[in-house]
Amino acid sequence: MTDAFELHPQLAADTYLVGQTALCQVLLSKDARYPWLILVPHQPDLRELHDLSAADQAQLMAEITHISAAMQKAWTADKVNVAALGNMVPQLHIHIIMRYRDDVAWPGPIWGVGTAQDYSDAALSDALTKAANCLP
Repeated sequence: MTDAFELHPQLAADTYLVGQTALCQVLLSKDARYPWLILVPHQPDLRELHDLSAADQAQLMAEITHISAAMQKAWTADKVNVAALGNMVPQLHIHIIMRYRDDVAWPGPIWGVGTAQDYSDAALSDALTKAANCLP
């Protein structure tokens, strides 16, 4: 194990920093089509959920639950998708994505559908503020 946490370069390139919870660095996806946060446990060398201690697994679930509910309310989403895939980025990270019945990928998964859209400056500011307000 290494001694220090480092965010995977792909996550760093694809996100904006929102803030920190007790366990996770919280990031906003640069794809403006979906309200989409990514939680990355702030510990080195994690790949799988079972790499976390039992206490940290419970903490992660509490953070996912809190942030998911707050995001659904803030963005009035029809559905909340939570996923830990890691097929492209091996560092443990959890996606929390707000979905709408009229979004481009509905009802399927968002991956591989369409092209990511950049945030305008105003929309990014609004999304970062909303996201920060969803943190515990």
